[in-house]
Amino acid sequence: MAQISLKNINKTFPGGVVAVKDLNLGVDNKEFVVLVGPSGCGKSTTLRMVAGLEEPTSGEVFIGDKQVNNVPPKDRNIAMVFQNYALYPHMSVYGNMAFGLKLRKYPRKEIDARVKDAAIILGLDKLLKRKPRELSGGQRQRVAVGRAIVRKPIAFLFDEPLSNLDAKLRVQMRTEIHRLHIKLQTTMIYVTHDQTEAMTLGQRIVIMNDGIIQQQADPITVYDKPINKFVAGFIGTPPMNLLNGKIIKKDGKFYFDEGRIRVKLVDEMVPKMSTYVDKEVIFGIRSEDIYDKLFVSEAPPENVVTLACEVVEPMGSEVYLYLSTGKHSLIARVGGHNRPQINQDMDLVFDMNKIHFFDKDTEKVII
Repeated sequence: MAQISLKNINKTFPGGVVAVKDLNLGVDNKEFVVLVGPSGCGKSTTLRMVAGLEEPTSGEVFIGDKQVNNVPPKDRNIAMVFQNYALYPHMSVYGNMAFGLKLRKYPRKEIDARVKDAAIILGLDKLLKRKPRELSGGQRQRVAVGRAIVRKPIAFLFDEPLSNLDAKLRVQMRTEIHRLHIKLQTTMIYVTHDQTEAMTLGQRIVIMNDGIIQQQADPITVYDKPINKFVAGFIGTPPMNLLNGKIIKKDGKFYFDEGRIRVKLVDEMVPKMSTYVDKEVIFGIRSEDIYDKLFVSEAPPENVVTLACEVVEPMGSEVYLYLSTGKHSLIARVGGHNRPQINQDMDLVFDMNKIHFFDKDTEKVII
């Protein structure tokens, strides 16, 4: 069993720098959990406390039913893959993968079998005699993963393992790590600042900021139902459009009014939003929920907004439109056939069934 539990974990570094605050996290056996957040949010520190490379200031770390706060890293039966590969340059691929097993006095035949099995899984079987300098970045990272696999640990920890790779290799390695989890059926905790990696890899993603868990759920739930403004703005490419404005009531109808933008609330939102009439709120809408009116068959007039298109960014199958209200900037993600004129007003339709509202003071989701 490789259940991992962190209970009431706090970490304060010398000088009073608080890295993690009252963190509680459980990772189930065979689960793939991704910790994601901006630099300095405490995600790598959390991972290092699981590995035993950092000691919690307070709180408990459990692996299975055993508290491991005082257990050295080498005795936790956990393998960690680092950002910088940490390969021995003078050793071959085989030597790097076998080194940990040799230190643990495994029989030569078992070492050979484990290294060759891992090499086949990772497509390294024809590279075992090469030195790290003769490998590409992606191959080096696979060697680092292979060195972890041969130990047959009860859990894998990944600390931003793809950040040194170029965009194409990152996509390839994401796929390989995903396949690896399916094949090995082992508990994995993965740390990244890249929310695309988090969304594509994690069965569950844990969003952190300022040392605090903001939200944890499966990727689709986090994307569709962000719990606060931070999560809404962090998860998604492009991020959610967030606008400040007021809820107003006119002729018995309720609207969000930003100044340049005024859109009617759908009836289902009225019960919750009626208490915010004449109050400031934060309005959120995803880029894919803004449409060019030219390509919409039916558009309610109260949901049509006229905005200036400042930049058109073709992305192949889709186009990003950078829009301005004068107060706020927005991004619309539309079909590749859209080619509006730059610096020209265009009519857009907001899908009001897919918007979010956040409290201006607490920044927590209202609806």
